[in-house]
Parts: sequence; C-alpha cells; structure tokens
Amino acid sequence: MKSMRWYDYLNVNLFWLGLNIRNNAIGIIFMPYLVDAFVRPEIKNTALGEMRTAGLVIAMLVQPAMGLLSDRSTSRFGRRRPFIFVGVLLDLIFLALVAAAQNYWMLLVAVLLTQFSANISHGALQGLIPDLVPEDKRGLASGVKSIFELIPLVLMGFTVAKWVGEGRFILAVVATGAGLLLTMLLTMALVKEQPLRERPTEPLGPPMVRVMGILAGILVGAAAGLVGGGLVGGLAGLIAWAVSGVRTAWMVGVAVGGVVAMAVAVVAGVWAGAGGALGRGARNQSPFVWWVVNRLFFFAAITSIQSFVPYFLMYSFNVSRETAVSMTGSLVSVVGVFTLFTALPSGWLSDRFGHRRLVAWSGVLAAAGAFLLLGCIWAPNLAMIYVAGTVLGLSAGLFTTTNWALGTQLVPAEEAGRYLGISNLAGAGAGMIGTGIGGPVADFLNGYLPGLGYFVLFAGYGLLFLFSTASLAWVKMETRPSTVAVAPAGN
Repeated sequence: MKSMRWYDYLNVNLFWLGLNIRNNAIGIIFMPYLVDAFVRPEIKNTALGEMRTAGLVIAMLVQPAMGLLSDRSTSRFGRRRPFIFVGVLLDLIFLALVAAAQNYWMLLVAVLLTQFSANISHGALQGLIPDLVPEDKRGLASGVKSIFELIPLVLMGFTVAKWVGEGRFILAVVATGAGLLLTMLLTMALVKEQPLRERPTEPLGPPMVRVMGILAGILVGAAAGLVGGGLVGGLAGLIAWAVSGVRTAWMVGVAVGGVVAMAVAVVAGVWAGAGGALGRGARNQSPFVWWVVNRLFFFAAITSIQSFVPYFLMYSFNVSRETAVSMTGSLVSVVGVFTLFTALPSGWLSDRFGHRRLVAWSGVLAAAGAFLLLGCIWAPNLAMIYVAGTVLGLSAGLFTTTNWALGTQLVPAEEAGRYLGISNLAGAGAGMIGTGIGGPVADFLNGYLPGLGYFVLFAGYGLLFLFSTASLAWVKMETRPSTVAVAPAGN
C-alpha cells in the first residue's frame, strides 16, 4: 500500500457522508412522516416497526453478500467502486419511488428496494479502508469515517427535516439523492483502486451460511422473546387482575411482557446467532458474545428512540406531523452535535480510565436520558426534551468509541474480521427487536390510555440501557491482544 496523504483519508471515507445522509433521511424523517400519512393513527407505531423490521432483514442479507461479491470482483475499475456506482444509481430510482408512494404498501415496497440498493453500496464500501489504508493508519481512517457518519445527524435539523416540516417533501428527497450522487461521483473520481488480478478461489457458500445462521439466530431469539415476554407478562397480568381488575391486568401484562420480550430477544438472539456463525466455538468465546449482547442492548434502545420520537412529539405537543418532523430534526441535530463532541475524545478517555468502565457509564448515562423523556409525555417541556437529547448524544458518542475498543480486545486476533463482522450483522437485528416489538406495544397501550405506550416504550428502552451495563458482568477485560482498529459499519 502506498503512503497516505491527508486528503486520502477524506477521499476514502467521503461516500460514508452521502450514505448516512440517505440512511438518516429515510429512517428518521421520511418513513415516520409517510407512515403517519398512510395509516390510521392507532396503528402507526406498529406499521413503522414492521417496515423497519422488514428493511433490516433485507439489509442483513444483502450487505454481507455484496461485500463477499466485491471481494471477488475483477473489474478494471476496482473491487468496490463498481458496486458503489450501481448501488447509487438504483438508490436514486428507488428514492423516487418513495417520493411517489401513495399508500403504505407502495411505501413498504419502495423502502425495501432502497434497503437492497443502499446495501449494495454499503457492503462494498466497508472494504475500502482495509484495501487502501495501511494497517497502522486504519485507526485514523476509521476516526474520519466516524465523523462523516455523524455529520449528517448535525445537518438534519436545518436541511431535510426543515424542508419536510415546511411541506417541501420533494425538495428533501431531491437533496438527499443529490448528496448521495455527489459523494458517489467524487468517490469514483478520487479513490484509486488497483484491479484484482485473480478471482479468489474460496467458495461463497460457507460465509453465506454463517450469515444465514446469524439471521436465523436473531429470528429464534425474537421468537424466544415473544414466548418469554408472553409468559412473564401473563403472570404480571394475573397479579394485576387479582388486585385491580381486567383493564389494569391487560395494561400491566403488555407493558411488562413487552420489555421482557425485548430483553430476552436480545440475549437469546445474540447467543443463537453466534452459535449459527461460530458453531461450538461460541461457548468458548463467552466474553465476546456478552460484549455483543452489551452492544445490542444499547443500540436496540437508541435506534428505537430515534424511530418513535416523531410520534411521541405529535402526541405530547399535539402538533402536526410536519411540525413534529421539524422538531425531530432539531432534536437529532442536538444529539448529533453532542455525539460528535464525545466520540472524538472517547478513545483517549477509554485508554486512560478503561474501556469497560466507560462503556458501563455510557449505559447508565443513556438510561438517565431516556428516563428524562418520561416526564415530558403528559407534561410537555421542550427544554427538558433537549436536555434528554443532550444526555443521549453524550452517551452515544462515549459508547460508540469505547464499546468498539473493548470489542477489539476480546476477539481472537487471527479471526478479528470474522468475529467483528458478526457484531455488525447482529446490530441490524437489535433494530428489528427494538421497533418490531416496541411498535405494537406502544399502539396497544396508547389505545387503553393515550400516552401510556410512549411512557412504557421509553421506560423500557431506559431499562435496556441499564441491561447493557449489567451485561458487562460477563465480559472479561483485555484477555486477548488485537491489532484491529477498523470501526464497525452501521446501517
């Protein structure tokens, strides 16, 4: 590999900016806005959760498949850029379908297609740093990548969210596509790849079987969560029925069962997925598996809060979806600023105070942010919501960096890529669990008592943050050396 100049770190990571503009615009703004327009208010949380879950299943399959195919590409334009190019062209078409959707089912098809196209690019993009950056410079390159992933959050409030809030939805979609197209063209022009001379001889089958094993494990975990949540929720409901009657029994049973279902699904899904990917080796790598549990508890909560915030704001402040989207953009910008503020020095802080300790404190801090939202459900206070957003942003930045640093110390150095890849794929599963289970719980409880669903959701996500800290009890620190410094790819 040739030596890196300062602008090479920007060039190799530039497309992360466009990809995350697209991901955040669709996931945080477009989907909640359009789902609310197309479905009855009493089922919108469920409808949004189902859409996110279906999209993440697509992502979990397409992203690793395209990464493997790009590993084997012998195109004269390089291994990764042709996939990025094709993915963006398809993404532009499918973004137009999102804008043209006239009902929920058209929107669902369009969103699933965008997940397919975006992950064509995403799967290949993850290979640019390992391909082009010397190993001793990958930490710096990954730091630049993290900045490009966070900048779109900061920009959201005064660009895409602002335009949607003003009723200029088409402008927001066009701007999103333009950002994606521009960063793709710059990547094609500025990144220099050497074509692969010989196609690898390793078969595609085994790694794809491992991917399917992870997906199957997550689905098994979700099923276990539903069963476990049903049993515990049923028991809690019976106790409540004996004390206060049928109405209270239903509310208590669903509330307790929903939180238990999410918690069981995370733990069971990670262990089942790790077993599918690693076989019997999963049991011998217990600290690593519990690190993934810690990771998924945190991300299941933080990504789900982002998903449901627009609907929470609509209820709490009694505003239109346009106003709620604009408020969400401002809140996400605050979260992004403080995430960026803590993400940058977190590596130094974790080296000084210990990775495990800071990961633990980030979970506690995030729980405090989630619990602050509870007081705003029936007594709306915009200042308190921004305080909560600030706390969540600080905790997310701290967690993102320190949790990954902890993980690189737990994986076998000779198989670091394989092990850390498991955490990336399972991360999508956390989003499936948090919104897929949380959406129906919110709608059911809101039907009994308006606002109760959001109270239980945010309280449940606060508990998931605390569970993420508690899971560190089974994570043994710094037992294996690792030279890996590449940050994970999100979706």
